[in-house]
Amino acid sequence: MKDLPLFLAFLGAVSILTVTPGADTAMVLRAATIEGRRAAALTAAGIGVGCLVWGAAVALGLGAVLRASELAYTMVKLAGAAYLLWLGIALVIRPRSGLVSNSSVQPVGNGSAFHKGLATNLLNPKIGVFYVTFLPQFVPVGMSVALGTFLLAVVHVLLGLAWFGILIAATVPLAQVMRRPAVIRWLDRMTGFVLVGFGLRLAFAQR
Repeated sequence: MKDLPLFLAFLGAVSILTVTPGADTAMVLRAATIEGRRAAALTAAGIGVGCLVWGAAVALGLGAVLRASELAYTMVKLAGAAYLLWLGIALVIRPRSGLVSNSSVQPVGNGSAFHKGLATNLLNPKIGVFYVTFLPQFVPVGMSVALGTFLLAVVHVLLGLAWFGILIAATVPLAQVMRRPAVIRWLDRMTGFVLVGFGLRLAFAQR
């Protein structure tokens, strides 16, 4: 970075945002405690790729469109809210009692864990609006705003992956206990309520 103090200010601000619990954290923790390290890592990777897609989209101008167009923002927002509500309600109504289940919300192979993490972020327009309003403030003078914004999005993703790695490492040792049927049902329902809460919050969010 050309402006080290500006970059350090960005790191401080985005680090606080990264460790603030949200739907992404709930999904990674649930995957780590119930499905194992690999599924949790794939969920985190999907979340990271989703953020990178938003970063690239903002750099190319889509973020500005979401910020300017009420219809575009509302359509993506409602799609994301519906997805979170679908995942959450399914977990609340049909929690698992073991690692093998016919429930429609359970991962079918590790690829599904990645896709769920990816979809959760791709269908959240607040990420695009956040990137287009927050990141350009930290682009050094003289640097391309588009390039600078994308590079800052990459830094945000790397911080997020590092944080998820810490959470996974701390949670996996408890996996044996957390895989008990009663605990699995409780975790599924708690995660479901969290996702429903964030889905409703997204649905009624104002820009």
